[in-house]
Amino acid sequence: MSELKSRKPANTAFKQQRLKAWQPLLTPKTVLPTLFAAGIIFAPLGGLFLYESDTVNEIIIDYTGCIDHTGTTPATLDDKFYSYKFTSENTTVIRAPTYQLTNSTTYLNNQTLPNGETVPRCIIQFSIPMPMNAPIYLYYKLTNFYQNHRKYVKSLSYNQLHGDMMTQVDANSSCYPVGVDPAGKIFYPCGLIANSMFNDSFTGLKLLNPRGGDGDDIPYAFSEKGIAWPSDRSRFGKTSLPLDQIVPPPNWVKRYPNGVYSADNIFNPQEDEHFQVWMRISWFPTFRKLYSKYEGETMQAGTYEIQVDMNYDIRAYGGTKSIVITGTSFLGNRNPFMGLSYIIMGCICALLGVVFLGWHFFRPR
Repeated sequence: MSELKSRKPANTAFKQQRLKAWQPLLTPKTVLPTLFAAGIIFAPLGGLFLYESDTVNEIIIDYTGCIDHTGTTPATLDDKFYSYKFTSENTTVIRAPTYQLTNSTTYLNNQTLPNGETVPRCIIQFSIPMPMNAPIYLYYKLTNFYQNHRKYVKSLSYNQLHGDMMTQVDANSSCYPVGVDPAGKIFYPCGLIANSMFNDSFTGLKLLNPRGGDGDDIPYAFSEKGIAWPSDRSRFGKTSLPLDQIVPPPNWVKRYPNGVYSADNIFNPQEDEHFQVWMRISWFPTFRKLYSKYEGETMQAGTYEIQVDMNYDIRAYGGTKSIVITGTSFLGNRNPFMGLSYIIMGCICALLGVVFLGWHFFRPR
């Protein structure tokens, strides 16, 4: 007769649950010191973080409405369209920004537009009430743009961006609905994320008449290199697809004449750091992305001007776009969230410690 198999676990310490274990007992002598220690540490640390955040100077200017400005004189922005945050707001004069709409015959990287086409150019003037120490960062800020939408997030091909070969089937599968054009050519780069890339350009930042009167303007050269994370730069490679099999995305037509690539004018994701920054999607509908940075001498106080070529219609998404000029601290940009969260957590721990201490004093276990 065959032996009957038993379902009884083996007689081992692990399977019979005889392993040594330690179960902490929460007593007033252990809980109360822990709560008070957390409160003493977190609250002052949060205060330090909040102080460092408040030392960062920041300017935010919403220029969405500049495209509709038709007057011959600059329009002064309402308070709700700009924000100045400086460490000496009570002792400095802040002038409301202005903008004026003109036309430009050049596109990104000073490319001349064909057939006499023009691009709306917004000239923004704003004031910096006190010197800003380098490094200084220039961001663009978008609102109501849901990069975290499921279909949007999935519409890209990492293999294509890495430089690998891909077929039409792969392009339609990974990058739908921007995978292959009606002629059967593969969009490069393909996908909704690449097709909707932000393409406003910011140039010509300068200080106007620093000495008043006939003083020469002082230009400040912001660098567009080194703005992407090293981990992002390593993900991209030059395409290995033949030129006759690829075309630029639909929204990139102005960037490449007649919507085709040539041997001396083809997109290279290894060199375009704006593209690398854009491809790191945001998980919130309101976000900012780094456009350029300045690491030179201190920017003087005074009136500044910057030119914005408005190629990106954010109104199609029901959102707004803004320019952000900000300094930094050892914590990064101006963001009080971390400091406030540490302070709140420290106060909660201290309050719970007081409550439990009173409870233990009047009604001990």
